[in-house]
Amino acid sequence: MTNPLAGHLAALPLIAVLRGITPEEIPAVGAALTKHGFAILEVPLNSPRPFDSIGALAAHFGERCLVGAGTVTTVDEVTRVNAAGGRLIVMPHADTAVIREAKRQGMICVPGVATPTEAFAALAAGADGLKMFPAEQLPPPVLKAWRAVLPEGTLLFPVGGINPDKIAGYWEAGAAGFGTGSSLYRPGASATDVAAAAAAFAAAVRRLPARPSPDRTTDTRPEAG
Repeated sequence: MTNPLAGHLAALPLIAVLRGITPEEIPAVGAALTKHGFAILEVPLNSPRPFDSIGALAAHFGERCLVGAGTVTTVDEVTRVNAAGGRLIVMPHADTAVIREAKRQGMICVPGVATPTEAFAALAAGADGLKMFPAEQLPPPVLKAWRAVLPEGTLLFPVGGINPDKIAGYWEAGAAGFGTGSSLYRPGASATDVAAAAAAFAAAVRRLPARPSPDRTTDTRPEAG
């Protein structure tokens, strides 16, 4: 079975984490991101009026991007994200009740994990990918070690302190993608500043070495450009 998250990574294997964004900023910031290939857009729920921002993202960019929420911690929040038009649930933890509810509602779910025990439990609950968080405590050798024991094809996303200079090491260790955080967007940043940061991330992706897909027949170099 094809992972529903995998197709959204082809253009650019990055999740835009827009912590602190307001609904009024969504059209300009979203346009700056999509111009440079971002196709996964996340509004953490500890942002101002997050459900309004998720709704605005879905209205403006939902047809071409995977839109959703981060910092989702409860089952009720899953329902509210879905009602706002979000299709992605990203979590800081691995509460299996939240994962199962997201999947029951037909959403893509990426819980946060910091140990193999959490990783296996999250996958058993239906997680589509795993957010390695905080990445500052989980360097590339840890990711490589996890890949040796997790099911083949598990999508791992380092999140926390990721900037364009750090992605190559994780990519070489087997990361499927990355959460960008404050290196891409800070509260109040202009669309021009976001566009410049997005361009730097896209350029870093273009420099990543190609690697074969699990069947060893397909080049999985990202298509950003």
